[in-house]
Amino acid sequence: MPTDAATPAPGAGDARRRLAVLGSPIAHSKSPALHRAAYERLGLDWTYDRIEVGEGGLARFVDGLGPDWRGLSLTMPLKGEALVLADEVERLAERAGAVNTLLLSPDGRRLGFNTDIGGIVRALGDAGVHAIRHGVLVGGGATAASALVAMAELGAVSVDVCVRDAGRAASVVDLGHALGLVVDVRPLDHLASRAEADLVISTVPGGTDLGVAPSDDLAAAPLLDVAYAPWPTALAAAWTERGGAVAHGLGMLIHQALLQVRVFLTGDPLAELPDEAAVLDVMRQAA
Repeated sequence: MPTDAATPAPGAGDARRRLAVLGSPIAHSKSPALHRAAYERLGLDWTYDRIEVGEGGLARFVDGLGPDWRGLSLTMPLKGEALVLADEVERLAERAGAVNTLLLSPDGRRLGFNTDIGGIVRALGDAGVHAIRHGVLVGGGATAASALVAMAELGAVSVDVCVRDAGRAASVVDLGHALGLVVDVRPLDHLASRAEADLVISTVPGGTDLGVAPSDDLAAAPLLDVAYAPWPTALAAAWTERGGAVAHGLGMLIHQALLQVRVFLTGDPLAELPDEAAVLDVMRQAA
């Protein structure tokens, strides 16, 4: 049942100290470095690992966890499974239809959050983007849904969704309509002809070559490419060649991880950490 999921902050005797990021593939994940740096700075003796868990494997994995587990970070392809598995889901995660953070409460509840949305908004804020009206979204998966919600949070009224297969964008289109957005599905070559936008967000995996370069007019808008390895992506390189501004996916990764640390420590993604600026600094250094 959707809710503003929350749980009390851990006490001194709280033995739940284990955390991990799950997904497939997972070997490339920088999340362990980010989280470990944060917990060390906070003086917490917590562990954070990366564990390969493929599609369909999340429920069995979670059912096997002991009382020493505090929470999980989820990446592809597990964000939809985590939504179903959660006993309670915060508003933003419900909207996006994706959970990337599970907090395992001492009473046995599984609380679901989506910190990707806040991570995108905060990364765009670092790049000077605080409000938009017209956006372009590349990709149609779980991260694309989070990016669409982030665009709505920034005031978007219309978004073009550019994908190879229009059928794969159906859930994103439905989400856009639920958010009150005008959503048009376009082929990828729309990027070569689109003339006006306030923001472009690419959510395709790193290493993907879209086979199309942006128009000069479109490259006048800032690009947030959520991929961070390998870097630059083909799209980011084409953007830079045209003199456009590109926000690196590491910014989103770091900010969403910081919000996860808030969740794991306090149960609330809006609750600032003790000396949070210093925590964010060590996470940036770790990245």
